[in-house]
Amino acid sequence: MQAINAHACLPADADAATLVGRVWRGAPIGGPAVVAVRQGRLYDITAHAPTMADLLEHDDLHELVHTAPGEDLGPLTAWLERSIDAHTPTERLLAPCDLQVVKACGVTFAVSLLERVIEEQAGGDPGRALEIRRQLHELIGSDLSNITPGSAAAMTLKRELQARGQWSQYLEVGIGPDAEVFSKAPPLASVGFGAAVGLHPASQWNNPEPEIVLAVDSHGRPRGATLGNDVNLRDIEGRSALLLGKAKDNNGSSALGPFIRLFDYRYTLDDVRRESVHMRIEGRDDGFVIEGDSHMREISRDPLALVEQTIGGHHQYPDGFMLFLGTMFSPTEDRDGEGRGFTHHLDDRVTISTDRLGALVNRVDRSDAIEPWTLGIRALYRHLAQRFPPSPAVPGQ
Repeated sequence: MQAINAHACLPADADAATLVGRVWRGAPIGGPAVVAVRQGRLYDITAHAPTMADLLEHDDLHELVHTAPGEDLGPLTAWLERSIDAHTPTERLLAPCDLQVVKACGVTFAVSLLERVIEEQAGGDPGRALEIRRQLHELIGSDLSNITPGSAAAMTLKRELQARGQWSQYLEVGIGPDAEVFSKAPPLASVGFGAAVGLHPASQWNNPEPEIVLAVDSHGRPRGATLGNDVNLRDIEGRSALLLGKAKDNNGSSALGPFIRLFDYRYTLDDVRRESVHMRIEGRDDGFVIEGDSHMREISRDPLALVEQTIGGHHQYPDGFMLFLGTMFSPTEDRDGEGRGFTHHLDDRVTISTDRLGALVNRVDRSDAIEPWTLGIRALYRHLAQRFPPSPAVPGQ
């Protein structure tokens, strides 16, 4: 495997980026902390924003991040180095979100749309995927990116495919008026930079999904972006769409990080729309390497439209939410035999990167073998109450 350069995991313009995140601190703190990156060092600003959800609600967000007094925790690169491929070191990076629900959008790119249809028609059998892929390409082609979801052209295609008996629930959310937005992970369940992502032990056909993830506050305002791995179990979802929860939400199945880059005049939602997401998968046991890119310009639904389909009068998120925007990268190269396509091996390393957001690095293990998820909301609040006990009441007041 390639050596990981910690500095290369930061945005290329890190000195100009406004980065915030979360870390696990050792004794005497012994728990999570909200941090800001300043001049290559981490500062604990939890006293001013006890949770990331609190921080992102501030109207004076940038002033707080840049100027609020905080404890200097040392060089940023040292935290990255401790976290890379680490087996739960005492001090490490965490996923940069906490109380936010993690939501995800599916089939927002033409390639991932076709792969979902293939999973459905293959019934979870990777050996059938190659022939189904060929048939679909002959029938509808491989490029649906020029079709606007919900448009007259999309509805005409729908009628044609229905007449041929080729319509699919995945095509419905891919080119129909309503996006697929599902709950990926509960608050505090996502893992961060360097941690292991988890595969359900029942899965034999799975893959990473590299994505850009928006950090959205309770008012529906995107406040920043980070990188994410929406780990996907292709065989389980392929057996039935009703198994989506089992295919998507397992211990370690959501990875985010390394930091949230806050939007400002240097980095905006328009920059997200122009991003290219690179992914590299490296096999430790077989030397397998695959790389590819997703270009956000090819997304079928605008990121703001996806936010609007998630939050509004129909659904509120008082602690905000993280929103995976979808992927076009579905690895199909044969790994374990002709016609078998790609699936993970244990101890694979997945690196997801962009120039402006840095790199998210994770290793692959089973969801029942990685560190159990134990820090829930009650544990977080107990930790905060111990760290910041209320001031004693003053007599007479």
